[in-house]
This record gives sequence, structure tokens and C-alpha cells, in this order.
Amino acid sequence: MTTSALAPSHPVPYGDPAHTPAPITRRVDDVALVFEGGGMRGTYTAALVQVLLEEGLFFPWVGGISAGTTNTVNMVSRDLWRTREAFVGLTTDPDAGGWGSFARGQGYFNSEHIYQHTSLPDELFPFDWDTFKSSAATVRLGAFRCDTGEEVYWGLEDMDVMEDLLVRCQASSSMPVLMPTVHIDGVPYLDGALGPTGGFPTDAAVADGYERMLVASTRPAGYRKPAEKRAAAYRRMFRKQPEVAEAIINRPDGYNRTIEELEQGRREGRVYLFQPDRMAIENGELRYDRVVTAYEAGLAQARRELPDILEFLGF
Repeated sequence: MTTSALAPSHPVPYGDPAHTPAPITRRVDDVALVFEGGGMRGTYTAALVQVLLEEGLFFPWVGGISAGTTNTVNMVSRDLWRTREAFVGLTTDPDAGGWGSFARGQGYFNSEHIYQHTSLPDELFPFDWDTFKSSAATVRLGAFRCDTGEEVYWGLEDMDVMEDLLVRCQASSSMPVLMPTVHIDGVPYLDGALGPTGGFPTDAAVADGYERMLVASTRPAGYRKPAEKRAAAYRRMFRKQPEVAEAIINRPDGYNRTIEELEQGRREGRVYLFQPDRMAIENGELRYDRVVTAYEAGLAQARRELPDILEFLGF
């Protein structure tokens, strides 16, 4: 018998008297749950979060980069309502972004608004900080440090209040060129996908001792990132931050190397790689109809693959 019947049939937001975190009925012992970034492509893997929560699954390690941080925090706070609305509902927010926002210097995605002004109880996507902060899971959120070229991972130990979490999610998700640099304690950060793995916090999972991983990718099987053709332009654009330019230029190699490592791990039985059957939206998509269609497609695939995922997890 599945545990999905235990989940509310109509999830409600945190702050509503009927809101409760999705119950934990199955604890995974030795598998890290890893979320790739990808902007609005994360809509597709958000649907996987819904299915995992409906099944009552608890993972001992959950990590994400860029849009993967949103899926990470919703998984750890066990919020079925926010899991969907943080992506699908975002398209109905007039302050979320677009080229007008970019022209005003706020970024194509208005990251300050999205990450710092939507999560309080009276805002669009209220966040259950107490459930998140009290989780027994190890949490890792990755961002790129612009001055040194390092990938930095933050955990629950780095976040005393919700604002500490929100600004770190913003930093992890701030795509170069399209979004402003985010400063934390005076240090400049950009999208964690600029790090050596190209957008997967698999290195953090390994560093924490995990060999087995359920990896949620936002690219279909067989995808490889093409070589960067605008290297000179990026070096001019980021002449004051050369580490950023080199990270952009080197990202395809890092991304493709990580995918090949994950495919090898799958062949060896160490990795379950969830990859979209088809990705019909780009990372900047803000049209409701296309985003909700991507979510529904992700939901259908996640439910179809659930038996295989459970077998991989040992259930």
C-alpha cells in the first residue's frame, strides 16, 4: 500500500490552519537526493518532489544548486503546496521578472523579490521555516564565489533565521549576465552552476560520505552542453571578475563530465538518474500554460518511475 493516501488531497499553504507537513513514513538510509538547477526547468523536477513527499519518503541528505535549491527547501520542509506553487504560481506574479525587470537592473528574474519577498506568512509562497530548520536531514545549497572561483556549500548550520536561507537561495540562483551578483557578508556570489560540476551538488554529497544518489536532472537523456563560443566576450564583460568569465567558459566541460560520471554510476547501480522524457520549456519560461504543462508532464513521469525509484531505495 502506498502512503500517498496520507497526504492531503488539496494541499494548502503554510499559515492556513489546515496546513501540515507531509508525513514521514519511510526513511531512506544511505541515498543522497540531488537536484540540478536549470531555472524554470526545475518545474519538471518539482513534480518529482511532490511524488516523493506523497510517498512519505525522508532522505538523510538533500542538496541543490540554483533552481534546485527551491526543490531542496520544499522537500526538506515537506510542503506539498509550495512544491508546485513556487514554480507554477510564480508565473502569475507580475513582479517575478521579464525583460522589463532586466531593463530596470533587477535581473531577468527579479531574484531579490522572488527569494526575499515571497516567503513570509502574508506573502505569495509562505515558507515553513520551523519544519525546515528542525529537519534531521543534511542540507547543502551551492553557490559560486566570484572573487575566488570556489564553489561554496551552505548547510543548516549556516542559517540561524529564515533570511539567512533566503539570501543563500538567491545567491545560488543568480545567473550571470541575466541577474545581479548577490553579496553575503560582503562576499560576491553567483549561480552555483558555475562550479566544477556544472550544476549538480554531487561533489558535496560525496564529501559528506554518500556514494548512492537519486539525482533529479532537468535535461533529457543524451544531452551534452555545447562548447562556449563567446569566450572573448565573457572575458571582456567580466574583466573585473576573471574567475566568473573562466567559470562560464569552462562550464560545458564540467557539466558534461558530471553527466558521464552519473551515467557510469547508473550502470554500476549507485545512481538513479531521473531525466525528463522531454523538456519543452527553457530556463527563462514565464508563461503559465507552458509551465503548468511541464509540471504535469513531470508528475506523470515521476509516478510512472516511482516503482523503480522505490526499488533503488530498497523498498
